[in-house]
Amino acid sequence: MAGQSNAAVAHVGDNPFLRLVAGISTLAGWCSAAMIVAAVAITCQMIFIRFVLNGSTVWQTEAVIYLVVAATLIGLPYVQRLRGHVNVDLVPLALPPRGRMVLAFVTLSVSILIVAVMLFYGYEYWHFAWERGWRSDTVWGVRLWIPYLAIPVGFGLLLLQLIADFVAVLIGVDKPFGLEDG
Repeated sequence: MAGQSNAAVAHVGDNPFLRLVAGISTLAGWCSAAMIVAAVAITCQMIFIRFVLNGSTVWQTEAVIYLVVAATLIGLPYVQRLRGHVNVDLVPLALPPRGRMVLAFVTLSVSILIVAVMLFYGYEYWHFAWERGWRSDTVWGVRLWIPYLAIPVGFGLLLLQLIADFVAVLIGVDKPFGLEDG
């Protein structure tokens, strides 16, 4: 891909599954960024209406809240792809290469399990909102399945990225914790 460093290309190698997941995660990152930009624009519009025109706002606050929460959830796989989450590598650095590999598989497996549980319950929550026709208790009255959709989508994409990370370490395209042997 143009504009990427060699490290990012080496992370996925020539594996089509890893390249596809990397592309999906990058798209999710762009969507997340667009939601943040939209939330900022809506906030500016809301400030203009309230303080310049002295008018009232109906939907803006709720929309901004839903957009920021959705941006956070949809952006999870992109941050994972870039290894942007908090990482403490003191233990992996102290381990020999084999121990580092075992620890990587354990941590990735536990992460996959936890995110899969979150995906299950997130989907269930979204489905309740869809099936029961839940609406927000505001004047705007948003059908809540729309903003709640970010929960299963975000966790589903994060799960996919974590599985890709597991596969990348398993097939040797990526090193455990991104650390070279030594």
